[in-house]
Amino acid sequence: MHYQALLSDGRAPRVGVLAAEVERKLPELVESTVRQIRAEMPVYADARFVSLAELRSSVRVNLEHVMRTLRGADVPDLSQASATGRARALQGAPLPELLRAYRIGLTEVWHRFVELTAREQDLAALVAATSAIWALIDDLAEALTTSYRDTTAEMMVAHQNRRSALVEALFAGGAATEGTLWDIARVLDLSLDGTFVVVAAETPRLGQEPLPQIETRLRSRHHASAWRLTPDLQVGVVSLRDPQASKAIVELVREHPVGRVGISPVFTGLGNTARALHLARVALSSMTPGTPGLVQFTESPLAGLVASAPEASVQLAHHVLQPVLDLPGDDRNVLLLTLRAWFDCQGSTKLTSERMFCHPNTIRHRLKRITEELGRSLTNPADIAELGAALRALNLFPEATHLPAPR
Repeated sequence: MHYQALLSDGRAPRVGVLAAEVERKLPELVESTVRQIRAEMPVYADARFVSLAELRSSVRVNLEHVMRTLRGADVPDLSQASATGRARALQGAPLPELLRAYRIGLTEVWHRFVELTAREQDLAALVAATSAIWALIDDLAEALTTSYRDTTAEMMVAHQNRRSALVEALFAGGAATEGTLWDIARVLDLSLDGTFVVVAAETPRLGQEPLPQIETRLRSRHHASAWRLTPDLQVGVVSLRDPQASKAIVELVREHPVGRVGISPVFTGLGNTARALHLARVALSSMTPGTPGLVQFTESPLAGLVASAPEASVQLAHHVLQPVLDLPGDDRNVLLLTLRAWFDCQGSTKLTSERMFCHPNTIRHRLKRITEELGRSLTNPADIAELGAALRALNLFPEATHLPAPR
């Protein structure tokens, strides 16, 4: 340590004599230090973190330790500086202000040494005392800073743990949020009765965020949000300045898609977050697995309906498409691909043929076979609606293609 190294150079005895002399007027030194700190530092003058009595007590304890150390009666014990650093970190006092207060206190000590050595014009003693004081300042500042930063890190971890628990409770809904919703809103800095959307993004790998820095990016656009990462999803609730801001959120999330992303409809009231998460998951599930993209629930209500009832949707798919599903593999796949393309092309034979790189007559032949196999018409609105829902179900639950028909 800086001060201990200084003790070995032979100047310590003279410094000790001067320190003993200064220590006799310690009460006066404490008061002058307190006045100087309050005069130069508004945070102490306003008692923002500590009262006047607490400040005076802290200055006295620290100066007593400093004088004992300079007298040589104590080895440099940095526990008091560490304790002060921890206490002020817990109170939220800024670190630069703490270091400044320490410098003011030891500068007051140095002024007393200057007065004593000036009487005898003992320049060597003043140099020794100055070196000792500033070496001690270095040690005290290092101990205080380390303690302050360690405590701040502990507080951040504790705050993050609490924040994560509250986010989890918010997304869980039900009894988990009873009586705590106001506290959740306060800690997460979200409005209890505000307007929100929920985002659910599929993780590319375990522990990897699909939307890195999303909370910071949203904050830069004045949208508060709260997020959590699970093994398969990164989910967040985003506060909107107004309902129309939903489009801006969609565009922001769409900037760097690495997987499937689902967004809930716009909703009001933080207590509805759990329901909105379900709808965001439904929107995500409406996309083909392995295909990056973004869907907001309101963009595909049919897909949402299908995804929200997997078992019933698979049963519908088999009920409507079973004759085609029973065909040999190549026939089945060609007819299903053609029917999907026909729906995607809004019933246009020409566009379907261009998408599938074959003649329009080939498409017409396949569509005719599909209607014959299924016993359904591609001009009857009811049949078209059922076929569309069945295809959605197969798209969302592709394993259903090879499963036996539900009984």
